[in-house]
Amino acid sequence: MGNQLNEKTPLRALDISASTQAPSIGLVIARAGVGKTAILVQFALDNMLQGNKVLHVAIGAGVEKTRTWYADLLRTINGEDMEKIPGVMKQRMIMTFQESSFSKALLAERFDDLVDQDIFSPDCLIIDDYDFENCSRSDLEELIAFIKERNLQMAWFSATSHRGDDRKSASGVPAPCNEIEDLFNNVLLISPAEKEITLDILKSDSSRVKVGTSLNLDPSTLLIKKG
Repeated sequence: MGNQLNEKTPLRALDISASTQAPSIGLVIARAGVGKTAILVQFALDNMLQGNKVLHVAIGAGVEKTRTWYADLLRTINGEDMEKIPGVMKQRMIMTFQESSFSKALLAERFDDLVDQDIFSPDCLIIDDYDFENCSRSDLEELIAFIKERNLQMAWFSATSHRGDDRKSASGVPAPCNEIEDLFNNVLLISPAEKEITLDILKSDSSRVKVGTSLNLDPSTLLIKKG
C-alpha cells in the first residue's frame, strides 16, 4: 500500500520530507472546487503511512465529509478501506471549525488539550480552507509561530483564489496570497485546463523539484499521472 501511494502522490514526487530541524510550511492554491482538499489529503496520507501523526483541521467542513476524502482516495489507489489498514486510523485526527470561529487562539487551546491529556500528539498539521482573504499578515505570522513553537515537522494550508482577481506576485502566486508568499517554504498552484490538471510549483524551498515544474494530475483522482 505504502509503495503504491509513494509512486503517485505529489508529496513524494516533490520529495518534500518532514524535517526535525524546522517545519516545512506549504501552501496549495486553487479556485473553489478544483481539488485543494484532495491534494492535502494525499499529503496527510503520505505522512500517516510513514508513521507521522496528522491533525487535519477542516474549516467549514464536517468530520464525515473530511473522512470521506481519505476513504475515497485509499479505495481509488488500492481498493482498500482505511479501517482495514492496521494502525493507520490512529495516525490521524480531524478537528473541525466553523468559518467564523477559527482562530489561532482556539486552535492552540484545542491542540494543547489533545497533547496535555495524552490523547494525540501531531507531527503534521493540515489547515484546509484557511480564510486568507480576511486574515492579516500578523494573524498568519502568529499561526506559523504557533506551528514552530509546538515543534511540528510539517504544515500545509489551502487557499482559494478567484477567477476575477488578477493580482499576482512576481513569482506568479495569485491573490489572496500574493503578498505573503515569503511566509511559506513551498507554494503549489492547481491549474485546470480543458483536458488536464497540473500542479504548478511556484515556490520550492524544501523540495528538490525546481520552481516552474508542473506535475500532470489525473482530473478524476488528482493523483499524479504516470508517463
